[in-house]
Amino acid sequence: MHYGMKNLHILLILLVCFVSCQRQSTSFSDTDTDSQQELELQVRQEYGIPVDSFSVAEGVVREGELLSTLLTKLGAESAIVAQLGAVPAEAFDVRKFRSGRSWRAYYSRPDSLLSYFVYLKDVQEAVVFDVRDSLHVERQIKEILHQTAFAQAVISSSLWNAMTEAGCNPQLAVEVSEIYQWTVDFFSLQPGDSIRLFYDQQFVDSVPIGFGRIYCSALYHGGRWLEAYYYRNDSLATPVRGYFAADGTNLKRAFLKAPLNYKRISSTFTYHRKHPIHGVVRPHTGVDYAAPLGTPVVTIGDGTVIEKGYKGGGGNTVKIRHNSVYTTAYLHLQKYAKGLTVGQHVSQGDLIGYVGSTGHSTGPHLDFRVWKNGQPVNPLTMDAPQADPIPEELMPHFRLFVDSIRSQFPCFSAPADSPRVEHQLCEAEEQNGRII
Repeated sequence: MHYGMKNLHILLILLVCFVSCQRQSTSFSDTDTDSQQELELQVRQEYGIPVDSFSVAEGVVREGELLSTLLTKLGAESAIVAQLGAVPAEAFDVRKFRSGRSWRAYYSRPDSLLSYFVYLKDVQEAVVFDVRDSLHVERQIKEILHQTAFAQAVISSSLWNAMTEAGCNPQLAVEVSEIYQWTVDFFSLQPGDSIRLFYDQQFVDSVPIGFGRIYCSALYHGGRWLEAYYYRNDSLATPVRGYFAADGTNLKRAFLKAPLNYKRISSTFTYHRKHPIHGVVRPHTGVDYAAPLGTPVVTIGDGTVIEKGYKGGGGNTVKIRHNSVYTTAYLHLQKYAKGLTVGQHVSQGDLIGYVGSTGHSTGPHLDFRVWKNGQPVNPLTMDAPQADPIPEELMPHFRLFVDSIRSQFPCFSAPADSPRVEHQLCEAEEQNGRII
């Protein structure tokens, strides 16, 4: 290996000498072209602009400031500014020029004429305005780079604080709570509990911009480690995707605890309720969740839409069959999710509508109902079934997948120690259970 590198260095030196000799000739070869490209690469570029040839001014769009006004103030010719109205929306919609966003102006030397204006939509996307002769507009989107990150945190007060103290994005705590929402009461975490994660950290120009998938996690709580592995396998007719324990048990329940974020429960499941409009005592075999008008409503589990329409006192209603046992209904909706149709398959958490007050209703709320084997059950007390585990035919592959993670990352199952974050380069994609 060392001899190969040494020979490569010698070869590069000889190549440089050869290129230098060739430049004495009046004809141009491929080697001359390559050398010219290498020279061009040494020129410092920003958004495709050779910045060393320009003076640069920076600023922030002020409240109420228009793009045309700013360009004029920066020195753009009126004929150039007049062309803004002809810029295609796919290049840039001038109506979406927002205050608080950063900009850069590039002035040519030595005449100090405005040549380029760059509008920074966010850390990843910029819009470059070439104003030298006529107006040319180009969107530039920087590549998102991925690294696997290992994070470890020992909990002293809360998971959120532990992740922050470990130097992690605290939103990871939210993701962890989603993974373990059915198996761990996060209000019962104790000092000394700990968490370990391998996840996809995302960067633009070495600046962290967020994170993607949590590949695997181990939460130490109640004297034992609770492991979770994200496993994906598309080889079967029904794809397998989700978080599973090392034995293949699905960490997700078949149903969410509630189909929306609600403020309060305004009416519970009962067979003897005085109706707020009709004034008579009748069964109310559902739960009323009070929530602001337009609050998103999601399906609590995978299933098929079997009804969608106006149902008298129930108003706009969606009914979903989840399997041969469970069916759910969502009443009094303001409107349905765009594109929702009868016969459509929906997945747990998919948007199906918005809180409304249609039908016989005294105010915005969701009347949520569940049937088990055709009989109404109380959504607040029903024992949500476990989601499907790893299919038997995939268990050998899943065991190999888990073993490969444990062998690659021994620290994943080692005793807890001090909080830390580490990063490793990787291709942050998963395919049939493998992190590749």
